[in-house]
Amino acid sequence: MHISRVTLRNYRNFRNSNFVLKEGVNTIVGENGSGKTNVFRAIRLLLDDNLRRSAMRLEETDFFRGLNDWRGHWIIVSLEFSNLSADEAIQSLFFHGAAGISTDESTTATYNLVYRPKPNIRKLLSDLTHGDQAGLQVILDTITIDDYETRITGRSTADFSNDEEYKAIVGDFENAIFPREVSNHQIGTKLGSYFSIYDDISFTYIKALRDVVSDFHNNRTNPLLQLLKAKSGDINHQEFESIVATVKKLNGDIESLSDVSQVRGDIHSTLVSAAGHTYSPKGMSIESGLSDKAEEIFQSLSLRVGEDDSLYEGSIHEISLGGANLIFLALKLLSFKYQQRRETFANILLIEEPEAHIHTHIQRTLFQNLDYQDTQIIYSTHSTHISDVSNVESMNIIGKTDSGYKAFQPATGLDPKEVRAIQRYLDAKRSNLLFSKSCILVEGDAEEILIPIMIKKILGISVDEIGLSVINIGSTGFNNVAKLFDDSRINKKCSIVTDLDATFFDVTEGSNDSENLKAMKKKAVGSAKSSAARKAKLDEDYLNNSWVGCFYAEHTFEVDFVKSGNQQSVINVLNDVYKRSSQIKDATSDLSSGEIHLFGVRVLKIANKEGKGWFAIQLGDTLTPDCAFPSYIAKAISFAHGKFESHILSKIFHYRIQHSHANNVRPNPPSPTGTPFIDLAIQQFDEGTLPFNILLDSFKAAYPLDRAISAIETFRYD
Repeated sequence: MHISRVTLRNYRNFRNSNFVLKEGVNTIVGENGSGKTNVFRAIRLLLDDNLRRSAMRLEETDFFRGLNDWRGHWIIVSLEFSNLSADEAIQSLFFHGAAGISTDESTTATYNLVYRPKPNIRKLLSDLTHGDQAGLQVILDTITIDDYETRITGRSTADFSNDEEYKAIVGDFENAIFPREVSNHQIGTKLGSYFSIYDDISFTYIKALRDVVSDFHNNRTNPLLQLLKAKSGDINHQEFESIVATVKKLNGDIESLSDVSQVRGDIHSTLVSAAGHTYSPKGMSIESGLSDKAEEIFQSLSLRVGEDDSLYEGSIHEISLGGANLIFLALKLLSFKYQQRRETFANILLIEEPEAHIHTHIQRTLFQNLDYQDTQIIYSTHSTHISDVSNVESMNIIGKTDSGYKAFQPATGLDPKEVRAIQRYLDAKRSNLLFSKSCILVEGDAEEILIPIMIKKILGISVDEIGLSVINIGSTGFNNVAKLFDDSRINKKCSIVTDLDATFFDVTEGSNDSENLKAMKKKAVGSAKSSAARKAKLDEDYLNNSWVGCFYAEHTFEVDFVKSGNQQSVINVLNDVYKRSSQIKDATSDLSSGEIHLFGVRVLKIANKEGKGWFAIQLGDTLTPDCAFPSYIAKAISFAHGKFESHILSKIFHYRIQHSHANNVRPNPPSPTGTPFIDLAIQQFDEGTLPFNILLDSFKAAYPLDRAISAIETFRYD
């Protein structure tokens, strides 16, 4: 038996999300703040016996943060279990369907936490006349968190992620329509105190490894003490008799020490002299506090660890954070193994972000080795080193949407061959796309290196700041990764950037052509032909996919970079490319010619001579805010990122203005068309009183020659 689905409705940052889980190892991937901890807490509310029962009494802050008003809405956490055994006890509890409908054995079950208004509030809502919004608001205004109840149910049939079913159960707030009653088979039969799932499921939660040293100092959270306490109950009493005898003898020896007897006598005589015999204690002794009880002796033990080849073994607080985390993790895993030994219907292990302070090789090894038999393991992580060795088919990716965060399953609808191809591509570098808000797929090193640098130099922002990953596919096989972005898989924007390789010099074969020239012309024609076919295929594949956009360099990245007016950046690296002044002079002439057959051939010669990746690194060092995006790159950035936040746009404009002032470029006065002065325009835009298009017009009027304008014009704000 394992958890096959987790449905969260109106819980914290999830309005409506389904996590699909498999047997064995599962991974929940997401950036910081995406809600990984919230998912785990939701599961723990139903399965973790160590979570205080008061935690089931939820708070206002537990409602989905995107609700205009939480009052009246329900929070639902639903776990679906699959592969149920035919055991009578499990079947009687987890029968999937309303009681009495069927007596057939079921292999699927539900177990739910429903947090809803109490019956009196639900009655008031159901008595409303349909459409009575005023009456609805009156009722909602009176509701407090004390008007809510927690109900734990099983045997539910409703799909809580279905909006229509949710409305039928909870109510339609937009139209003020609320049900008279809700049948038990929809939300499930209430489970009373007679039922305890904790006896039938072995469940362990290992929290994020952030401050485990403090946990070792806390008797309640110290995993070593918990293990020792558990083992003390299994101790062989015959083996322990000699230890008890030794402890008792040691206590007696300590108590009989002459210094101890003297202190006891001095205390007694002092009391007698102060209070007299009548009011003084009649007897007194000093006893040794060494316990002879197994549990207390076990809990007096501590762990000493040596991290290097020296013979020194230190306490937990003396070793590195990474070492302490590994010890903590090992103890929790051992605790889980101890639990497995008892008869249970399921073994479930939750591990939250195990990567903190742990070396990347250990992260990968840890994930690959933790595959316990008959155990469902669920990781959460934002480590690319764990995600790249995770199975795509057992992965849930949390992403932000207009309606809150949702879980996406990247392998949905893909055949095994397609999944294997994606798995091969998602190494530690490319798996960045799983964590980013959006991505740009490129075919080579030059784009991967230079696009982030250009964004920083031209716009004054970083790709990390806007959640954009530039992923080098290392080929033109974009489909292997781009197919991840789809309505049924990952709902994130993805731009494909590739070259059309259109010829830019005469490729007509001449009788006097050298063999090298013939080969170059033949290669150019072949590249143009294959690139045109690739464009046709990409355009066809993603014609109706709103998540993927394709953007093409007319020639190649290097050629189009110079064509966009960036020849000076290439000229600035010539001293690192050529040794002779005549070579530098000729190259400068070609690059400055404005003739594509000259500067195009030259920049490709330089790139091939240096190696495209190394040339991109050299070029990156020379880029300034005066360089410009090739138009297809600007459009790819705009598509991938989507709507730009106002504070990001303001930062870009401020950055461009500062660059102009640093170069003694002063703004033109406001134009006769009535556009406000640029500083005032930015202020009004920040205040929300000026549309973006007016701000852009003001900037263009003030700095008409600014080279970032053409890129900014492609950005979407509204």
